[in-house]
Amino acid sequence: MLSTGALRAHLLASGLAGTVATSREENLRSYRLFAARDPRVLLGLDPDWGWDEAGLLRLMADKCGVSGDPAHRSGPDAIDPERTVRGLDAFAARLGAAAARRVPVLFGTGHPHRLLGFYVALADALSAAGCLVLTPAQGRCVDITTRFGVRTYLLDYVRGVALVREPGPPVDGRVPGAHSHSPLPVRAALETAAEDGGPLPELVVGDHGWVCGAGQLGIEAIGLADTDDPALFVGEAEGQVSVAVPLDDGVCSASYLPLTRYVLNRACLSR
Repeated sequence: MLSTGALRAHLLASGLAGTVATSREENLRSYRLFAARDPRVLLGLDPDWGWDEAGLLRLMADKCGVSGDPAHRSGPDAIDPERTVRGLDAFAARLGAAAARRVPVLFGTGHPHRLLGFYVALADALSAAGCLVLTPAQGRCVDITTRFGVRTYLLDYVRGVALVREPGPPVDGRVPGAHSHSPLPVRAALETAAEDGGPLPELVVGDHGWVCGAGQLGIEAIGLADTDDPALFVGEAEGQVSVAVPLDDGVCSASYLPLTRYVLNRACLSR
């Protein structure tokens, strides 16, 4: 069992919290684009409130612990590990409640190379607890706008966790999937589930567009988010997202394993 103190120390040592790799310039650029309602950073969210850059900076300072000083324009930024721990506790509570009620759950990630193992362990635990882990629309084509133009991806699942990947056979030895912020994959999954008459998820777990896209449609959604992804924290503030956990979402995949143990233990899902 990982104690809260050990988790806090791991967050700082791994760069998941404390001074993080996501720069101040990246953060401020994302806040500026979000205030302009740029779909690349809205992640499928349609905010109810008017958000300007100053308001977003105040929100992110409160939710994540980034510097609230508007004069801080460059260099490193930070995530408060105490806020990360509190977020993981709330995240675990939602998982535990879903397991107790044995609700259908959908997992999806736009960070398969970093976070796939974290979500797979959670999907395995919820499945063992009697939850139906949904896999709708497997193999469906999704056209996503990227900086290289519109590209067609396939919606796929790895041990119950959805991701998008480029068409063609997977390359042996590589983690499948592509980095994506788009809400289109979760919309496709939910649309197919509804068309097939199958169960719809009562909880969506993931990041990026998977969380915001589901939350915008009224489905309970929880996830992980970096400081340059304000959409999840805006969604949490407005009530579309149940839990947004602040952490660096780009460190090595092994660094998330202690978080898995901590969350499963707090959710009473450890085996």
